[in-house]
Amino acid sequence: MADVDRMPKVDINSSSAPLNKNLLDYMKLVEKQNLERVQKLRKIRRNNLITAFSLGAGVLGIYAYSILSVKQESFLDDFNPPSTNPPQ
Repeated sequence: MADVDRMPKVDINSSSAPLNKNLLDYMKLVEKQNLERVQKLRKIRRNNLITAFSLGAGVLGIYAYSILSVKQESFLDDFNPPSTNPPQ
């Protein structure tokens, strides 16, 4: 099904009508610009992934630190509940 959606490849050398030099130069220019665009997008994607993993690691680190610090708290262990006997 995917082959039906794609256009067939064109062989420049064996086509029935030869292409002029200006058209070939323009095609090369467009291919070059497309390659530069793809390389730029790959670099942006890589940088976005690095940023995402860095932020995720920071969030997980802060979460782990806060959980461990709450487990170590002992200020409520020495808490004496108020007595139920009224003072005399």
